[in-house]
Amino acid sequence: MASKKKSVLFICLGNICRSPMAEAVFLNLLEEKGLKDQWEVDSAALGPWHIGNGPDKRTMSTLKKNGITTYEHRARALCSADYTHYDVIFGMDEDNMSELNDRKPKNSTTRLEKLGDYYPDKQVIINDPYYDSRGDMSGFEEVYRQCVLCCKNFLEKS
Repeated sequence: MASKKKSVLFICLGNICRSPMAEAVFLNLLEEKGLKDQWEVDSAALGPWHIGNGPDKRTMSTLKKNGITTYEHRARALCSADYTHYDVIFGMDEDNMSELNDRKPKNSTTRLEKLGDYYPDKQVIINDPYYDSRGDMSGFEEVYRQCVLCCKNFLEKS
């Protein structure tokens, strides 16, 4: 009898920057370790603004720059069934976590965790690079680095 796949869902506000980047990074790590068939991985949005759209072009550019070239995704909204379908739902910041907790149905079986809690040596907020005032790619590159470190640490503990 085959064992149930482990499952994670990454959440951010619009599902075009942070959560798809985390999803792509985690899928890439699973591929590298030969574990992809043991996991179900997805990402979703808290808000409806980008439903059906692909990730932000800066997200895709950052992934491509780091060797992740086959990732595809269409933004979708978090739904109540996600709270029983996934083992872990990751939020990216305190606002995400607050909203995830507020929406959590009574029958929820998922663990809600902040992805940044897996950052080495300290907790970190994974800030939304969409509105980055620096006007360059540095916010997206920072999110990528944070996702790699957090996803590696989570996978090692899973």
